[in-house]
Amino acid sequence: MQNIIAVIWDFDKTLIDGNMQDPIFEEYHIDKAKFWQHVNALPARYSKEGVKVNADTIYLNQFIKDAQNGIFKGLNNEKLKTFGQKQKYYHGVPEIFKNLQRVVEENPKYREYNIKVEHYIVSTGMSAIIKGSAVMPYVEAIWGCDLIEGLDGEKHKIISEVGYTIDNTTKTRALFEINKGVPQHPEIDVNARMSDALRRVAFPNMIYIADGPSDVPAFSVVKKFGGSTFAIYPKGNSKAFRQVEQLREDGRIDMYAEADYREGTTAYMWLTHKVDEIAERIYKTEKESLEGAVSAAPRHLV
Repeated sequence: MQNIIAVIWDFDKTLIDGNMQDPIFEEYHIDKAKFWQHVNALPARYSKEGVKVNADTIYLNQFIKDAQNGIFKGLNNEKLKTFGQKQKYYHGVPEIFKNLQRVVEENPKYREYNIKVEHYIVSTGMSAIIKGSAVMPYVEAIWGCDLIEGLDGEKHKIISEVGYTIDNTTKTRALFEINKGVPQHPEIDVNARMSDALRRVAFPNMIYIADGPSDVPAFSVVKKFGGSTFAIYPKGNSKAFRQVEQLREDGRIDMYAEADYREGTTAYMWLTHKVDEIAERIYKTEKESLEGAVSAAPRHLV
């Protein structure tokens, strides 16, 4: 029975106003605009040297370099986790996580078929920060970038190597891992053949939520296989509005709204309605399947 509804979230500018690294810059008194300007110039700089780098994740190398040079003194995974508590969430976060789960939890017929809502985060950001955030108690699994620690000159832990990365293209791999149930069963090889019936989360039972063009690969995969897609833009940001409107015109997303998840907002109503719509479809499908599998009891011939 494919009774799981997966709500899959981007993090930066989707759940929070800005980037998750903003509190780091604030604590260490670093000009974030200059930092990102420098990072964004790195791909072109290395290209001139004949070296290809991943534009989505090269920022990790800069963080490590700056930590090693004392700019981000003492920055390790435990320290990164504390920055998860300093995020500037959009209105209605993290409450929207529980509210979407309540759509099915408070409906007796959905409970009868054990229909559930699970939340996932797929981000090019730092896993450690997400793990320390207010949404983590509601999340089934996360995909993000992991950093390996070493020791600084004073024998204190410090970020020193890139361990695992996810970029805007490999986010699609995470979708198939959710589809096949890899978070719950790590022994499953995501590239192994698996029949649709055995996949834990059917694509039509997925809702993917993100903020813009960088998520086109993930939007496209979810849409291609029958799932739902939703984009967010900050209130009053006309540039971001035009971007998500273009995504809608191009057929990448089903709907978009201002970044406000409080009850009564467009985002709240669309997401709760979509969860209910998917749950109702699962309920009807499973009910019909069960009824079709049960034959009528034999009776005496007259």
